[in-house]
Order: sequence, then structure tokens, then C-alpha cells
Amino acid sequence: MQPQPIPGSVLDPKIEATERLLESAVREYAPAAFATSLGVEDMVLTDLIARRKYAIEIFTLDTGRLPDETHRLMKTVKEKYGIGITVYFSDAGALEGYHVAHGANAFYDSVELRKLCCHIRKVEPLKRALAGKRAWITGMRREQAVTRSALSASAYDADNGLHKFNPLIDWSAAEVWAYIRRFDVPYNELHDRGYPSIGCAPCTRAITVGEDPRAGRWWWESADGKECGLHERRPLSKTA
Repeated sequence: MQPQPIPGSVLDPKIEATERLLESAVREYAPAAFATSLGVEDMVLTDLIARRKYAIEIFTLDTGRLPDETHRLMKTVKEKYGIGITVYFSDAGALEGYHVAHGANAFYDSVELRKLCCHIRKVEPLKRALAGKRAWITGMRREQAVTRSALSASAYDADNGLHKFNPLIDWSAAEVWAYIRRFDVPYNELHDRGYPSIGCAPCTRAITVGEDPRAGRWWWESADGKECGLHERRPLSKTA
């Protein structure tokens, strides 16, 4: 899963640009928060935030269906960096209602039921996580999926009423892995088993050589609509 090394002359400017964007978020839009799913891109940002001691809260959404490997990485992050990741959980009543009405794995039955599950497990907890924040930071990259090809590095997110930053927007997968190797950053062991993208365990699988990096997410659905609802809406205005 790990591409060939990238020379410092290529990687260093990317790191510097990412640091400038993070500094801008802290300076102009505090309080800022970073939403991590503990994928490899998010580990790059976690390492930068921790080493540079940026005043950015790091949080994650525990959907209740995360792989054990993801939980182990949360523990590793705390031990390595001495920082805690704030965890937001799904509303228990909403989950119970979904299970009673549709079944625990109804997300396989239709796109509508899958998105409803994602809304309960991700979108609603995200709203709580972002309450009172003026900026949120993600690890999304343009090349990850067709649904992310038009993303900007910085934009106003009208749906959540704050500014959204995507500091790794123009990083390649090779550059992400080059950073991981250079700074000895821990990462989810599932990446070494063919998982370029990691979400809930029932909705994520390994991919084969030649498959699209997002092919392992909701693999039973069309590629042009495979988002969970956290990022699929279009922001009102771009600033970068």
C-alpha cells in the first residue's frame, strides 16, 4: 500500500504549506478542531498538530462499528504524543430506533438506509463536536475520490456555519506515506492489509491491485455517491 519515497525537495514545500494553513486556522478562526478518523492522512495532521503544539482540538467519531485496529491506534496516539483525542459517540436512542425499525445491518439494503445509518453514527455526532467552533480541519485529498475532486484548501461551510480547512488537499498518496516514513508516524495496521481507506468495519474492505482507493468503502454502491454525509454538501464560497 505504500508508494515509493518522495524527495525532500518535493515534500518539504507541501509540509510548509500545510503548516501555514494550520497556523491560519488557529490565528483567524479559533477555536479550531481537527476531525480525525485515524486514517493515514489524519495521522499526518495529528503528528503536525502535536509536534508544533497548535491550539487545535483533535476529536474523532466513534460510530460503535469501528475496527479494533482503529481503537488500538487511538491508544498509541495518546502514548506517543501525550495528547488525548476527544471522542463523540452516536445517540443511543437513535441507534436503538434504527435497529428496531430496520435491523442492525440494514445499510446493506439501500442507499437511503446506509445514509441514515451514517447520519446517526457520524453526521449528528459531528454537529455536536463542532458546536462552538469557528473552524474544522480534515485530512481529505482531491485524488481520494471523484466526489472530492473539486474541493478547495479552505472554504466557508454553510451547512455547519464555520470555516473548513483541508490542508492536505493537493497531497498525493506517495507524499502522505513519505511523511509517515520520515517522521516515524504510527498508522492503522489495516493500511498494510490492503485498506487505503478505513471506516466502519462492516462498510470497509481491502482492495485489489488496480482498484480505485475508495473502492473498499460501501463497495456495493455507485462510486459517484460514496460519501457518508460529513463532506458531500457544497460550501458556499472558496477562499483557496
